[in-house]
Order: sequence, then structure tokens, then C-alpha cells
Amino acid sequence: MKNKLVRIAKDTNSFLKKFIKKQKKTELVTAMKYGLFPGGKKIRSKILLDIGVVFKIEYKTLITIGAAVECIHAYSLIHDDLPCMDNDKLRRGKPSTHIKFGESTAVLAGNSLLTMAFEILTSSNLNINEKIKVDLVRKLSQSSGHLGIAGGQYLDLSFEKKKISKNKIINMEIKKTGKLFSFCCAVPAIIKKKNNKDIKFFENIGANIGLLFQIADDLIDFKGSSKIAGKITGKDEKKGKATLISLLGYQNAIKYSDKIKFKIIKDLNKYSLNSTSLNETLDYILTRNK
Repeated sequence: MKNKLVRIAKDTNSFLKKFIKKQKKTELVTAMKYGLFPGGKKIRSKILLDIGVVFKIEYKTLITIGAAVECIHAYSLIHDDLPCMDNDKLRRGKPSTHIKFGESTAVLAGNSLLTMAFEILTSSNLNINEKIKVDLVRKLSQSSGHLGIAGGQYLDLSFEKKKISKNKIINMEIKKTGKLFSFCCAVPAIIKKKNNKDIKFFENIGANIGLLFQIADDLIDFKGSSKIAGKITGKDEKKGKATLISLLGYQNAIKYSDKIKFKIIKDLNKYSLNSTSLNETLDYILTRNK
């Protein structure tokens, strides 16, 4: 599993470095690259590949789309870390982008990475049908804006220090984290021109994977080491964040995550897909410490 992630990270970063290098260099590029590289674990790209391989999508195509996803993810982290949001000073073991470059530069670098994702999806690097490119841009836009990441972050901030129901917390976490995983799972079905029902099926699987990922992230914050995690842990409790751990308790949150994992595999088996590679990724998500 680790070797696969290393390969995906290497290939994705290589693509992104070449893509940025071909563009005219501006003052924002340094801050963009700082927030983008080394670029974390590439779990979203791994999920994209897990589903993509089953649909026999070309590896290079999946890496290119994964690069766009990583731009969106990096933008969201840069903005999440800002003082007006979660006010995090450490990210991936180094000072957050706004600490290194200042708040205004961080906002603009995040905006630039957001738009670069769509440049990648519409570029000649992605060798797929133009109509499919439009469908991918539409789906990624929905996953990133008020219906997805941005909307989820708004709810996350507005729920602080309030008693929030389980359903509302799940809805918030699916928007904040799950929508980008939904996109990754839907991509192969969109490329293969599957019907809306099939695309929705894979989006739902992605939403559950995102929920699983968020619970694992919250568990790391609850009990993890800042040194290993590469970010300050113990923040959620101090800020009064609405999480499934704060609602259900640590042990029950673990049990709930096991239930979600079982449902994901069961759903995939209904579709008669080989879930071995994805199962491996889900185990990694649940057992990671950063």
C-alpha cells in the first residue's frame, strides 16, 4: 500500500511540476507550490485509481485528473488554515501558507490552485472526449463550491460550540470532505458514459469514504501526536467542533467507522466490482496516524 501511494504521489507531483513550469511564472507561483508540494498522502488519487482500474481507465488519464483533485484539496487546506477559519499555524509538518507568506498571498495562492484544477481538466494533457471534460468540470465545480467543500467548511465553523444532531454533523462532513471523494469515485463512471443512476451509486460510495476519512482525521486530532500528524492536534475539543467523536464518544466513533467501511465494501460487491485494492486503501485510512 505504501509503495503504491509513493508511486502515485511521485507521478502526480511530477505532472503538476511540469504543468506549472509550462505556465508563465508569476509572483504567486512560489506560494502555490509551497501549499501544493510535497502534497500529502494522495489518498484521494488512490481512491480514483482504485475505482478507475476496475473500469480499465488509462493510468495517465487518472493521474492527470488526480492532479486536478490535489489542486482543489491544497486550495481548501490553505484557506481552512487561515486565521478567519480554523487558524492553524502548522500543516504537513511545516508552517501554514499564510504563516510563511502572509494572509492575502495565501488567499490568492489558494484561489489560483482552485482555478488551476479546471485548467488541468480542460487541457490537452487530458486525452478524453470534450463533452466528458465538461461533465468532469461541472462535477468538480459542484464538489468544490457551496454544495461541497466551501459549504461544508461554512457549516463546520457555524456549528462550533453548539449542540448539533448526528444527521447534521454527517451532512456537514460529507460536504466538507466527502464531496471530493464522491468526485473521485464518480470519475470512471462518467468517463465510461454510465447512466445517472450508476454515477450516483459511485458518488454515494465516495461520500461514505469521505465520511470514513473525516472520522479517522478527527480520531487523530483527538488522540494523535502533533509531531507525527504534522499539524497541531487536540484542536477540535478546544474549539468545540461538532464531530461524531464529540457526539458519540471515541469508542463509538470507531465502531461507527467500521460500520461505514462494511457498507462501502458491501455496496461495491453488489455492483460485482473487485474491491481488494479499495479495501486496502480503506484499511490504510482507518489505521493511519497522520
